[in-house]
Amino acid sequence: MATRHIVKRTIERADPDAIAGLGDAGTATVHEAIGRRGYLGPELRPIQQGTKVGGSAVTVRSHPGDNIMIHAAVEVCQPGDILVVTNTAPSTHGMFGDLLASSFMARGVVGLVMDAGVRDTMDLRAMGFCVWTRHISCEGTVKNTPGSVNVPISINGVIVEPGDVVCADDDGVVAVPRSEAAWALEQSNARLANEEQARARLQAGELGLDMSGLRQKLVDIGVEWIE
Repeated sequence: MATRHIVKRTIERADPDAIAGLGDAGTATVHEAIGRRGYLGPELRPIQQGTKVGGSAVTVRSHPGDNIMIHAAVEVCQPGDILVVTNTAPSTHGMFGDLLASSFMARGVVGLVMDAGVRDTMDLRAMGFCVWTRHISCEGTVKNTPGSVNVPISINGVIVEPGDVVCADDDGVVAVPRSEAAWALEQSNARLANEEQARARLQAGELGLDMSGLRQKLVDIGVEWIE
């Protein structure tokens, strides 16, 4: 049976306040708060610095070196979305550049997560279009091979569903299942509150070893203090 290739026009998205809150919380906090899940891996790095975003995933499954499905994804995007692109096999091609960014920015897309390469990075930074990518490459692409838009995709073993919440910042990219967005925000806010209390104690001179019970753990695993 031939593989079916689709462009799904409509997807469910999480509550906008939950999306914004998770983006503001930052990937390190969200990742820890939801049980150390959802991290898409250290290979996906930002081309810019000092940016935090959260958005709804519009997913693309492409053929290596072919960006026709990225073009097909433009019309299904809405303001606040993040485009998340993977390939059926590894690709180092520069599959996205400033012209595509112009098109997606016109739809209100706030960023790109590219499990391949991008090009025109100076222009992308100047435009303010945020990108997290595996490669930077001037190698071009063709537009010949079918793929799909808004289907489940996998990046580094993490499944990203259309409409999942994607958080991205200087530390990387984390995906949160749409159904868990409200809970994830509660957990993240609780973690931030705990960290604020811990920060105050540390700034007052208290030691993390004693705050967290780690001194006894060191004893238990055989560490000795000597003069």
